[in-house]
Amino acid sequence: MDFELSSTQRALLEALDTLLDRHAGTERSRELAELGAYDRELEAALREGGFEELFGAEEAGPLDATLAVERIAMRLGAVTPVPRMLVLPALGLEPPEGPVVLAVAGDPGPIRYGAQATRMLLADGPRCVLAELDPDTAEPVPSAYGYPLARPVSRKSRELGPGTAAAMMNWWRVGVSAEAVGMMRQAMDIAVTYAKDRKVFGRALGSFQALQHRLAELSVAVEGARWLVYEAAFSGARAESAAVAAAHTMAALGRVTRETHQIMGAVGLTTEHDLHLWTLRMQTLRTELGGRRGHDRAVVAARWGRAS
Repeated sequence: MDFELSSTQRALLEALDTLLDRHAGTERSRELAELGAYDRELEAALREGGFEELFGAEEAGPLDATLAVERIAMRLGAVTPVPRMLVLPALGLEPPEGPVVLAVAGDPGPIRYGAQATRMLLADGPRCVLAELDPDTAEPVPSAYGYPLARPVSRKSRELGPGTAAAMMNWWRVGVSAEAVGMMRQAMDIAVTYAKDRKVFGRALGSFQALQHRLAELSVAVEGARWLVYEAAFSGARAESAAVAAAHTMAALGRVTRETHQIMGAVGLTTEHDLHLWTLRMQTLRTELGGRRGHDRAVVAARWGRAS
């Protein structure tokens, strides 16, 4: 695996950044969060720009699609890139207009954009079910975690072929981990910039060795998560590599949340500061697919054939 982005991948991310400059960012995130809304304008721009076709494109592929998912999360895009750019293409399905959500049968937890979505992929045993949703019948759940949450109600559904649930779950793990990596990298950048600029006892906060050690450890954890996610995407989201990437990423996510807020002190705990726009979203990601314990059990099941 090449550890440097190719010229094509760099050009892809530059084009995506240009698009996100117009349709995402902190102000847009605050506006949509207040409304509990989904960004249909951003979705349309991504579709028109060809970003939803990266997974199956001859000159791109699943890794390029994963890079795009990471960048959209990093820039606070209020869309559902994991199902649209990874899971649906992996199952050979065309993304419809509007938000698509992912769920596991028997999980009663609320879902991101569950009250806005018109389609849901549900993992039920060895097969997936593709369900149509009625947003008017969804049960909204109050949320302070960056995303509107709800329990959707399906109207009608059709069953997909055997093995589709495993593919869905594996790519979902890769996708949610890529989202988490993008958010963690941005939270780290904010904390590092603060440590460089903030003066304490006449010195930059970041000049203190104890703080440097903490930031270095965070950097190692986030970089480890990033390359595990890339490797899982590059190898086709094999069950073990996807589960290992998700387990490590969610472990790192908890530490990044705690440490970045501690480093920034009181200002990092205010809603006026931007840090929470990433760290609160990250807490929603921690709950998906059974959370860290669910990912750990998936590692065991993939490696030794059973979960404990």
